[in-house]
Amino acid sequence: MPEETISDEELAAAVERLSDPERFGEAERMVARAAPGLPAVLVTALGQGGWFGESHLSETLKAATIPDEDQRLTAIRALLTEETQMGMMVGVAVGWALRQELQESGASSTQENENEES
Repeated sequence: MPEETISDEELAAAVERLSDPERFGEAERMVARAAPGLPAVLVTALGQGGWFGESHLSETLKAATIPDEDQRLTAIRALLTEETQMGMMVGVAVGWALRQELQESGASSTQENENEES
């Protein structure tokens, strides 16, 4: 499959369209249908990326055992923020790869034809 080029403007417009609750709702419904398998893919991707390796465990222990409560809370919040951002980025990558898989298998064209007929 050839690599498609998406301009910054096209990407920004697509992200803006996702703020429409109806459009995002459709994406949520599609993910819900695929959900039983996606969490396992996400965990695998995060694990293979080294996110849940020894360094992460070490940083978690380090943050949790800081004696000063304010510093400990700051460190834990920073760790949670990093985890959330990483999870979101990997989640987007998994979604992107899923889209590519569906396009390659012809599933997206079948779905488009069904939507046009409705």
